[in-house]
Amino acid sequence: MHIYIDADACPVKQEVYRVADRYRLKVTLVANSWMRVPAGERFVLEVVDAGPDVADDWIVEYVEAGDIVITADIPLASRCLKKGARVIGTTGKPFTQDNIGDSVATRDLMSELRDAGEITGGPPPLKKSDRSRFLQRLDEVIQATRREHPECSER
Repeated sequence: MHIYIDADACPVKQEVYRVADRYRLKVTLVANSWMRVPAGERFVLEVVDAGPDVADDWIVEYVEAGDIVITADIPLASRCLKKGARVIGTTGKPFTQDNIGDSVATRDLMSELRDAGEITGGPPPLKKSDRSRFLQRLDEVIQATRREHPECSER
């Protein structure tokens, strides 16, 4: 089991580090620029070229069934689900085969509303309750993945 973080704008990296340490999991952060990562061989920063979807493409190329991806990017979530990975949004919302279609449709609608000037600004800042929900969901997903893919604990 490996955790991949779509890291450029991820607000929950510190939370992932803490959980990964507890479970002794490998974490790869994928970003367009250098950032500080914890010391140790389990934490790796993969700096990719700038450009649309370059980091997403890298994650999709390397992710496998039984891995976990942390991202707020709905198209990336959809691509990772197709490869058998589990995906968690940065607020703790799980992306699943059952809800990804609705998430894509909502994303497209919001994009149209922003383009029309009906909505301005970005998402609200992460609250303490969001971080708590994220930590709980990540723990749940790790436990479920270990039960479903016992071989992933070996990677």
